Amino acid sequence: MKIDDDHMYRGAALIQIAEDPNFTAINSLRTAAGVFHNAYRINQDIAVYLKYSSKPTPAFDEYPFTFTQTHLEELEAIASVSLKLFVVLVCVEDRQICCLRYSQLLDLIDYRRKSKGADESQYVVLATLPQGKAFRAYVNAAGLRKKFTGKQLIVRRNAFPGVIFG
Repeated sequence: MKIDDDHMYRGAALIQIAEDPNFTAINSLRTAAGVFHNAYRINQDIAVYLKYSSKPTPAFDEYPFTFTQTHLEELEAIASVSLKLFVVLVCVEDRQICCLRYSQLLDLIDYRRKSKGADESQYVVLATLPQGKAFRAYVNAAGLRKKFTGKQLIVRRNAFPGVIFG
């Protein structure tokens, strides 16, 4: 069977989860909407939704993670059946993982909506890894680059995978 890049990148995150001492089980995530190929149930009550970005943009050194309306609908369906939902952002080139709570992702999207004054067909969450510092996760203000809207989230580099079990 052919191994796709997304299998390797999602697998990197799943292995780290499986190696955590609090880990007991991993399963495909099923809801009434079906099986999600980029989401998994961890133990009994944790859901993880995995996205990856191969390399940062050259101009701004940001990893872009695009969330389409389909992705947001999937996340909403998952949140309806899971008490804890995390969005796992795999930054491939830097071999780092930024983990957001679903509520944090929704906050970022809400900041962008307010900046734009309307809904959009997709939202791009950006993650940066300043040298020797924690992740910065944010969305740009509508029509502007490197102008954050709302607040910039600071996420410890070593928070994953422990944060999902906390």
